[in-house]
Amino acid sequence: QVGQVFLYFQWDSLLLEAGFLAVLVAPLRLLRGGSAAWRPHDGVTFWLVRWLLFRLMFASGVVKLTSRCPTWWGLTGEGRPGAGGASRGWGTPPPGRGSGGTAPSLRLHPMGSCCQHHSRLGTAFAPPQVLLQVLIILTGNYNFFNALTIILAFSLLDEEHVGRWLGHGKRKHSNAWPPTLWALLSVLLELSTYGLLLYWSVQSFSLEINWEKKLLDSKVAFTYHEFTMWLRAVTLPLVGLGFLSLSWEILAAGYRCACVRGCFWKLWAALQWGVFTAAAVGMFAVSLVPFTYIEYESNGKLWPGVQRMFAAVERFQVVNSYGLFRRMTGVGGRPEVVLEGSYDQRAWTEIEFMYKPGNVSAAPPVVVPHQPRLDWQMWFAALGPHTSSPWFASFVHRLLQGKED
Repeated sequence: QVGQVFLYFQWDSLLLEAGFLAVLVAPLRLLRGGSAAWRPHDGVTFWLVRWLLFRLMFASGVVKLTSRCPTWWGLTGEGRPGAGGASRGWGTPPPGRGSGGTAPSLRLHPMGSCCQHHSRLGTAFAPPQVLLQVLIILTGNYNFFNALTIILAFSLLDEEHVGRWLGHGKRKHSNAWPPTLWALLSVLLELSTYGLLLYWSVQSFSLEINWEKKLLDSKVAFTYHEFTMWLRAVTLPLVGLGFLSLSWEILAAGYRCACVRGCFWKLWAALQWGVFTAAAVGMFAVSLVPFTYIEYESNGKLWPGVQRMFAAVERFQVVNSYGLFRRMTGVGGRPEVVLEGSYDQRAWTEIEFMYKPGNVSAAPPVVVPHQPRLDWQMWFAALGPHTSSPWFASFVHRLLQGKED
């Protein structure tokens, strides 16, 4: 594998998958002379971007609890491996009390992601997700990952919002009263969803306002067994919900193709619809295998044909499993590997890295969106024995030889 362990982070896999989806989503401007008009099948391929964001957010929230990491279960997970300058004033909650920021972020990952395939709910989910990623950028220094997540979150916005921000959108006005049955049901569904999410959040994380200290206290109000049973119960239904959502987009795109004027253009639109629909269905099918890794019993219930399809394309990493920062490391103190050099074997001087935290008197540099690969691997090398980082011996050998690469 190119880059080996240095290019084996989940955000590298996310970049590969997002890049492949960009090939499907990017306009195929044939026969139209470069027209930028919306194509009938665009909703089908664009759905895959939202499905990727859903899998990323849902799995990233789930694995923090399935790992049984005491830091996440205690709602105190605020560690930052390459903290930026803004993080120097970011406090850590006292022992025994949950963070007011960790619990909302855990809720935002699995719960908000479930709202993405409904237009209005997805639009409401986008701003808090973007805000969360911006806060992580300011305090976490996590390379390009958060910027890429923000771009994926923009897929939740509809044409009305984006057009209005760009200055050429038209706000829809409706003076019809009473409202149509469909509009009324849509509003009721939206309000019911918000109410259920709020109720579930309060009950699951025991949210209480401490008026004396003016803080939001929280703690996990469910057991690991209860969580795994819930995960087992919802994983396959979420797959079914995704299938229904994709089917709706496919049928809607087919209807738009039938409405295209002109026999030739109608056939051309239908041909593109068929090709991109087949690609979308194939991508959705193979993505189910890594998605259900979060619950292996559900993974075993997948159709064997889907498993074989995934095995055939797995090496290309066009679909991947996600679950960032499964366990918090360095909670009781951050171990560091310190390299020192000497010309006379008497006076030793520490070798400073460009980006890795070293001198505690100096603020760490902000590297976003760049990722210093060697500096990151030095952090992981300090977490285990030297046998877990075989590259480190080669690195030291190169230093002794005076090599620059």
